Amino acid sequence: MVTPQDIKGWIEAGLEGAEVEVDGDGHHFNAVIVSPAFAGKTMVQQHQMVYRALGDRMKAEIHALSMRTLTPGQA
Repeated sequence: MVTPQDIKGWIEAGLEGAEVEVDGDGHHFNAVIVSPAFAGKTMVQQHQMVYRALGDRMKAEIHALSMRTLTPGQA
């Protein structure tokens, strides 16, 4: 079973400089992701960056992920 710590590690590994907080019950997860890479990007683009960091895990291992993406200035 996927843990919040797994998701945190995968996002941090795929999105350099990101600060990530994740909670969840093994099926549904909530994430707050702060990254300087989000600067100048739309929310959709920011979420796409997170999905790329997670790769195929979004199709198989992670069933539901709600996220809030912020730049350091917004945080």
